[in-house]
Amino acid sequence: MSTPTQEKNAYILGTDLDEMNRLGLQHQVWASEAQQGWSNAGFSAGMRLLDLGSGPGFCSRELAKIVGKEGSVLAVDKSEVYLNYIQEINKIQQLKIETQLAEFDQLDLAHDSLDGMYCRWALAWIPNPKEILAKVLKALKPGGKIVIHEYYHWMTHQINPATAAVDKAIRGCYDSFQNASGDIDVGKALPTMLSELGYSISSTRPMSKMARPHELTWQWPRSFYTVYWPKIKEMGYLTEEELETAFREIKTIEANPSSTLLCPLLIEVIAEKI
Repeated sequence: MSTPTQEKNAYILGTDLDEMNRLGLQHQVWASEAQQGWSNAGFSAGMRLLDLGSGPGFCSRELAKIVGKEGSVLAVDKSEVYLNYIQEINKIQQLKIETQLAEFDQLDLAHDSLDGMYCRWALAWIPNPKEILAKVLKALKPGGKIVIHEYYHWMTHQINPATAAVDKAIRGCYDSFQNASGDIDVGKALPTMLSELGYSISSTRPMSKMARPHELTWQWPRSFYTVYWPKIKEMGYLTEEELETAFREIKTIEANPSSTLLCPLLIEVIAEKI
C-alpha cells in the first residue's frame, strides 16, 4: 500500500502520514458519536450516502459497511492523496465506495440521488457552507437525511491547571481560524441556515468530551498541538520562546494525573429533505 505524502495547501494541517495518523486517532475518539448520529438518522442497508469532506475515509469505510453490498458511499474530498488511499482500502476490503476529487464548489451530484449525507469538520473551513448545503439538498431524495458534526464553540477548549503560555497557544489557534476563510464555530449557524434552505430539522444535540492525561481522548487535542502550535508560531501568533514554554508547560500538566482537558464543544444537527 502506498504511503500518503504531503500535498501543498490541501489541508490546514497537511495530508502527510503524521496527519493521517492524527486523523485516525481523532476518529477513534469521535467514532461513537458518529455512529450514534448515523443511527439517529436511520442510515441503513441499501442506501446511497455521501461522505462530504471524507479525508482518508475512516467514516466512509464504516458507512460502506452500514449500507452493505446493495448500497454505496460517495467520498468527496479535495485531497488526491487521501482519495487514493480510500481506493486502495476499497480494493482490499471490497467495499462499495466511490470517490470524487473536488472542492465543494465543484461538487457534481445528480438530483434526487442520495439517501443521506454525513459531514464532520468540513463546513468550518469554507466561506460558503450555505451554498454547499443547498447543493446537497437538491441531491437528496425526499426523506433523505443529513448528519452534520461541527464546532459550536471552539473556545470552550481549556486545560486545568491553567498556564499563561498554554492558554495563549490555544487562543492563538482560535485566532488563526478566525482569520481564515471559514467560520470555526459554524455549528451555531447551522439550524437557522438549514431551515432557511428548506430542510426540516430533525434533532440537535451537543457533543462534549473531557479527558485526563492517561486517557485516549487527551491524545486527540494533544496531537493537534504537536502539529499546529509550530504552524501558528510561523504565522506570528506565538514567539519561539512562547512556543517552547507552552510545550514545556503541557508536559508538566500531563505529569499531574488530576489535570483535565475540556475539548471544544460540538453540535450534531440532523435534518431532512421534505
